[in-house]
Amino acid sequence: MTTAVARRSERRSARRAAEDQGERSIVSASDRRKPATRFGMGATHVFLTITLVIAGLGPILWLLKSAITPTQDTLSQPFALWPNGVDWANVASAWNDVGISHYFWNTILLAVGAWFFQLFVATTAGYGLSVLKPRYAPILNALVLATLFIPGIVLLVPLYLTIVNPPLVGQSMLNNYLAVWLPMAANAFNILLVKRFFDALPREVFEAARTDGAGPVRLFWSIVLPMSKPILGVVSVFAIIAAWKDYLWPMLVLPDPAVQPLSVRLPAVQSQTELDVFLAALAIATLIPIAMFLMFQSVFLRSAGLGGAVKG
Repeated sequence: MTTAVARRSERRSARRAAEDQGERSIVSASDRRKPATRFGMGATHVFLTITLVIAGLGPILWLLKSAITPTQDTLSQPFALWPNGVDWANVASAWNDVGISHYFWNTILLAVGAWFFQLFVATTAGYGLSVLKPRYAPILNALVLATLFIPGIVLLVPLYLTIVNPPLVGQSMLNNYLAVWLPMAANAFNILLVKRFFDALPREVFEAARTDGAGPVRLFWSIVLPMSKPILGVVSVFAIIAAWKDYLWPMLVLPDPAVQPLSVRLPAVQSQTELDVFLAALAIATLIPIAMFLMFQSVFLRSAGLGGAVKG
């Protein structure tokens, strides 16, 4: 009996030592089993979780609450939960009277076009630099990387002059969505992001496809893109959110209110709109990117590390 107990004790000690060595964390497994340590870690986790929820979701929840709250209640009791009831008419007024519906579809059109052009340029450029690899690929890669160190505000004036008088076109592109889509398409960060992902793809698959007679276009469309769904999802989220919240450039190249997106029109109509209706309009403009992220969060979070392009 004594021998069996001693063996169990030795096995338990060895298992604890292996756990402590395998975890390699600040708090070892043996310390984590102590009641005081468990209580302290649990209290810390609860505190951090509540703090993150308040800091992250608090402003959004307050905006949603204020969107259906009368103006007087928001001003007199900003943190009270509907002291005089809920006013759903704010949402209808923001959608119809303020014209949020029109600017909402302008924003969707602008975001979809920016997504398409950014994805097209990023994938084709990344494919050329990573898979095709012409002799001058290192020079192009260095030039693309160098553009990341140029502040965007420095390029604002020359880019605007180019849009006003584009070469070979002879017609101003003001109030044309191409004036927003084309500059956003040349995104060096997305190009390098896609190139890095393409670098991790197995070259054996490319060689096998070339042996079977696949050309560059067929290789890109049938082999590379199907293997690159994670990075395509990441670039898509980046592109749509960037286009949805962009303010300065659309304001400059889209001076006509009829074609402006929500990010430009909402500040313009603030002084002419009741506070409760304006907050409802802000809530409508905020919910769309949040809903889009929730829909694609699995793809986005799974691909954030960009590691392991192909399993197996």
